[in-house]
Amino acid sequence: MLITRETDYALRILRALSDGELLTAKALAQKEAVPHQFAYKILKKLEGAGLIRITRGTGGGCRLTADLRQVSLYDLMGAVGEDTLLISCMMPDYQCTRPQENPRCAVHYRLCDIQKTVDRELQSHTVHWLLFGPKQD
Repeated sequence: MLITRETDYALRILRALSDGELLTAKALAQKEAVPHQFAYKILKKLEGAGLIRITRGTGGGCRLTADLRQVSLYDLMGAVGEDTLLISCMMPDYQCTRPQENPRCAVHYRLCDIQKTVDRELQSHTVHWLLFGPKQD
């Protein structure tokens, strides 16, 4: 599955923060129906990617710091650690178990073409467009 539950939850969290409001992790989890422990894990990844800022302590919470019009779905998937590869043989260190003279088979090369198309699509759509549609982008 290319878009995992983690990416879905990250999208929900960004949607909840999109109005610029400071929200606690607990409030975000409740508002967007994200399991609390999963929300904390995702929030740390989003902060590490520079998409949000987390302020700890009394009066703390999470705030969006990125312009969602500048963040692609591909970027978000990378931020949460998602793998966009269609098949494992595209990994640089993959060792094919199929006996062959050529280190990469024809199927691999055709799948690479498809992978490039998928990557371009993921890169061409912003998180803002995905959450709010083209009329507000």
